[in-house]
Amino acid sequence: MQRSAIRPSPVFLAILAVAVAGGLLVAFGQPENYFAGDPGWAVQLGTFLLVIGGWGVSLCLHEFGHAIVAYRGGDREVYFKGYLTLDPRRYTDPVFSLVLPLLLLAIGGIPLPGGAVWINHHALRSKRVDSMVSLAGPFSNLAIGLLLIVAVGVFQPSTALGGALSFLALLQVLAFVLNILPIPGLDGWGAIEPYLSWEAQRFGAKARPWAPLILFAVLIGIPAVGQAFFGLADGVFGLVGGDEFLSDVGNYAFFFWR
Repeated sequence: MQRSAIRPSPVFLAILAVAVAGGLLVAFGQPENYFAGDPGWAVQLGTFLLVIGGWGVSLCLHEFGHAIVAYRGGDREVYFKGYLTLDPRRYTDPVFSLVLPLLLLAIGGIPLPGGAVWINHHALRSKRVDSMVSLAGPFSNLAIGLLLIVAVGVFQPSTALGGALSFLALLQVLAFVLNILPIPGLDGWGAIEPYLSWEAQRFGAKARPWAPLILFAVLIGIPAVGQAFFGLADGVFGLVGGDEFLSDVGNYAFFFWR
């Protein structure tokens, strides 16, 4: 593999810079009356930029996870398609893979996964590798969430910055729990699909375009189901060491218009 193949693209670095700029705003903009219900414009804007930028970075890393495991598993096409550069412009549809997930996150806090990279499954060496390619995406979200949780625990930043980082970590856990579901169109289905019968695989191929949309409609339209899902995600977040109080702080600052 050429070194340039895995060099981060300027677009990815720009998205990362947005997150870093947001973090600096939060770190140096916390007012004294934070707990009086007024985080201040710097903390609110900084939290928004950190979370949006951080989520954009995680979307790129999610797809990179799929691509790098596929490359090492036998699919050399991902190299020539530029998937190893972390450049969202290389994805099959940058709008649905990056812009739409960021928009839905900003509006409703839903960590929509981005369907982005095409994998040549026939080139992969085994069913096990095929399954690992699918799992690499959601487990990259979990790894990012764990790193953020550890960073908050070790460095103990201000309440405002800890809240922003914890809310971003919670979104990563939400993305993991969502993507790992064995539903056509999600990575959980892709992980088990190589071991399913031909009839089941054919059903999955037909259901792939609309099954995730039905899932989101159920999560939003049926409160009991949505509460159960988010409760499960909150449980996983707490299980891996996440601070629910800080994530609530970040949630409050992120949705400053509510």
